[in-house]
Amino acid sequence: MRKTFIKFSVVCFALLISNSITAQDFQGKAHYMSKTTIDMANFGRPGMDEDMKKRIAARLKNALEKTYILTFNKSESVYKEEEKLDAPGSGGSGFGRMMMGNFVDGNQYKNIKDQSFLQEREVFGKKFLIRDSIPSFEWRMTGETKQIGQYMCFKATGTKVKYGLDVNFRRPRPNQEGEEAEKKEEQPEEVTDEVDVVVWYTPQIPVSQGPSDYWGLPGLILEVNEGRTTILCSKIVMNTNDKDVIKVPSKGKEVSRAEFDEISKKKMEEMRENFRRGGGRPGGGRPGGGGR
Repeated sequence: MRKTFIKFSVVCFALLISNSITAQDFQGKAHYMSKTTIDMANFGRPGMDEDMKKRIAARLKNALEKTYILTFNKSESVYKEEEKLDAPGSGGSGFGRMMMGNFVDGNQYKNIKDQSFLQEREVFGKKFLIRDSIPSFEWRMTGETKQIGQYMCFKATGTKVKYGLDVNFRRPRPNQEGEEAEKKEEQPEEVTDEVDVVVWYTPQIPVSQGPSDYWGLPGLILEVNEGRTTILCSKIVMNTNDKDVIKVPSKGKEVSRAEFDEISKKKMEEMRENFRRGGGRPGGGRPGGGGR
């Protein structure tokens, strides 16, 4: 009974805060940290010793830990990666470094009124504008709560279709030999199936927004756990004095998300073949070697 009363009190308090904020023409900024871990069991080339794997993973760690800012109002948001200076040698090496250096994510824009999603992406210097509808989530409320900073958060679970390529590399099985093994070496896993997702949202900030393409709950999403990736909010600033204009991405060749995935996979295959033959970029040549 006491638990029920506490939850009821929390909901009432959240609703009071919600009404107060909804009455304002507000804008907020949420800072997030994103971290993706590597499956060390399937990482690297066959025969690579554990110390080498750990050294490579440590260099990749910097590229797999990023910070973002979500600027939002009641109907729109833009999710932007914060720029940072990379330490020498922090970007990994070989195929992994080329993949991360030549496939660049841009700003993500969501509009929950017209259900639109746009994102600028870059592949080997060519700019694309992904235009699609925002994904739909069938969220299941669990009733569990926890505190994140000063905000009371509620847990919801769902599933999401994974697009694109996984950062974990697949190595050949022990019985794969010769050219077949060489072809599969360090090939990124193609992922198109669903992944389970756990999120925590707070009704104290009553916007149906969240990091990346997440949305659809009665409060801002502060934490996401999706496969090997965790996104956690570290700071929130509401009703900032210097309000930013939420710019709609507009640069690049317009494609759907499915079309962009096909383009990315084709370029990835070309890059893998060039890497296997000692080159670097699709069409020949090494990264930084001139000529796009």
